[in-house]
Amino acid sequence: MKQITDIAELRQLQMGILDEIDRFCKEQGLVYFLSSGTLIGAVRHKGYIPWDDDIDIYMPRKDYEVFLTTFHDRTGRFRAINPQQEPHYYYTFAKVVDQRTRMVEAETQGYEIGVYVDVFPVDYVSDDPQERERVFKKKKLLYKIRRCKISNGNPLRSALAYFVYKHWPMSTRQIERSIRRLIVRETPTRTVCNMTEAGPSLKGCFPAEDIASSVDILFEGKTYQTMVGYKDYLERTYGDYMTLPPVEQRVTHHFEAYWLD
Repeated sequence: MKQITDIAELRQLQMGILDEIDRFCKEQGLVYFLSSGTLIGAVRHKGYIPWDDDIDIYMPRKDYEVFLTTFHDRTGRFRAINPQQEPHYYYTFAKVVDQRTRMVEAETQGYEIGVYVDVFPVDYVSDDPQERERVFKKKKLLYKIRRCKISNGNPLRSALAYFVYKHWPMSTRQIERSIRRLIVRETPTRTVCNMTEAGPSLKGCFPAEDIASSVDILFEGKTYQTMVGYKDYLERTYGDYMTLPPVEQRVTHHFEAYWLD
């Protein structure tokens, strides 16, 4: 395998995935939003944050689930990984991967994964802060137990999660179903959040009206989609997102990627 050492080459692969997601969603009438650090980069730099090396997008839950069951590309290069259907997949959110490549990550040891774009569902959550806090605590524990199951260890160093994992005879799929019952709400509320992973914190919640529609935004010289209330979302999640962090925090993640032979 030939190693990918240039961040520009890695980004080019990620942009190819994003272009395919954008094409598919437009053809199928699905909604997606540039989010997280990718959205900060779009707003502040018109592209990647200079030291960043990944792409994140959000999808409303209903679009996310349709996307995972229907996504296909014209070349067969890309694949959407659905965490509910792959019990050995470490993450609790989807990724679209380039199958011509391989990423080496500690979290995915034993599960092969290509260069990817992260795809997170956005769910309705309770408008009551106390109820949200209760759900978040339970969700966090369930995700940690799930990771213990997959890793056969305690990667998140949670004594409680590890104890439950050792004494709770549930399969990964059963845990997934418990998580789904907890986080997927059929009745809309005024508040939404990315409910995947052990995080994010309650600070990651924002008004549902922020994702009521999408708007165009420039990223690396091309036009993509983000949420209509992206400024409010960024302020609530990151505070003063237009100010650059201290120099010592401008660090590129270490990545290890290869072209497959």
